[in-house]
Amino acid sequence: MRPIGQGPWLRLDHGEAWRATLTPDGPAGVHLKVSKGAVDVEAWGPGAAWAAAGANALCGEEDDDAGFRPAHPLLAEVHRRNPGLRLPKTRAVFEALVPAVLAQKVTSVEAHRAYRGLVQALGEPAPGPAGLMVPPSAAVLARTPYWTFHRFGVERRRAEVIIRAAHSARRLEETVSMDLTSARKRLEAFPGVGPWTAARVAVTALGDPDAVQVGDYNLPHAVAYALEGKARSTDERMLELLEPYRGHRARVIRLIGVAGITAPRFGPRMPLRNFTRD
Repeated sequence: MRPIGQGPWLRLDHGEAWRATLTPDGPAGVHLKVSKGAVDVEAWGPGAAWAAAGANALCGEEDDDAGFRPAHPLLAEVHRRNPGLRLPKTRAVFEALVPAVLAQKVTSVEAHRAYRGLVQALGEPAPGPAGLMVPPSAAVLARTPYWTFHRFGVERRRAEVIIRAAHSARRLEETVSMDLTSARKRLEAFPGVGPWTAARVAVTALGDPDAVQVGDYNLPHAVAYALEGKARSTDERMLELLEPYRGHRARVIRLIGVAGITAPRFGPRMPLRNFTRD
């Protein structure tokens, strides 16, 4: 579940996970615990039944890695050492879109800080005993003026992408029942949602095993470093290296992440920026 990201909405600890989410039936708190080779599920709140029914998908049980045979020695070894690794599917598209938009063109530190602040300020206490916060609903964000986002370090452009998407959240959620190709096309049709953002949402909410975040600041370098030992690369070269694994390219990227592989840094990192005066 690590691709979902931890914060007031998710806590992972030694074989168990606590998660807060907004379901079609209302807010829910979920507790997943590994026990004797199985996963025990508890859920609270109006959305408890929906959340419990989706626990299999959240744990990656709907992920199908049939046909995935990594030939590269590093991938083969990481795959062998992590036989239970699966791609989760939250089935919460708008909920995945908000942090993805917040991560556009900024550092991961800025994005995580902005989303944490947004959840704490505009979310609601989650049902259950974990003390988590449910991320803000589309209804709440649709009526939030763009300048409210400034205190979270978010400029007007990203704020307005989120607000517009909130007004069309139902259309976003429909992608859960669509084939992945059609779902990605619909995601990219939303203003301010390009291939990078759509891929990030597709992996998290839809469990898309082939989504690739083209345009990412670090990903091409990490893929090239893992697969051919080069510290610097391009989107074009990354796609060439991943092409033999088409259908499972997100799975390859996940394995590289699990292995902890990042390319060496030779220059300054992306600077932190302040948008509070926008």
